[in-house]
Amino acid sequence: MAILYAARSAAMTKWASDVGLGKVLYKVGVADDAESLAEQAKAGWCGSADWTVMAKTEVDGLTEDEAIERLAAREKMVDPALYPRLKGQKGLFKVKTANVENHILVAKALKGEDTASFKLKPADIAAYLLHNAKR
Repeated sequence: MAILYAARSAAMTKWASDVGLGKVLYKVGVADDAESLAEQAKAGWCGSADWTVMAKTEVDGLTEDEAIERLAAREKMVDPALYPRLKGQKGLFKVKTANVENHILVAKALKGEDTASFKLKPADIAAYLLHNAKR
């Protein structure tokens, strides 16, 4: 079964911040299985080898192009043709934290939980990306 994942790199985050993309940059994609995902993350994407898979879930019948297309309707995908450092890698998303916060607030309100305060974590952003890629 295929695995939908969201990964993050400290080096790419620093680079994205330096070029004006912001600090919240994630790679979303679909791997064939857990072993191939581990190999891809170890080899790295975009010339960076420090990628960490923040969240993953098994999906059935979802291709990487479909997942990226669904997510691109909600969040801004970074055009790999504009930045040579990306080396043609698609699936990099610049995430607005306000969208993630709104998503979490609405989910908590619908569950009847306290919405007074929460701190946004990288795992929350990854879960948001996976949720929207599966829709």
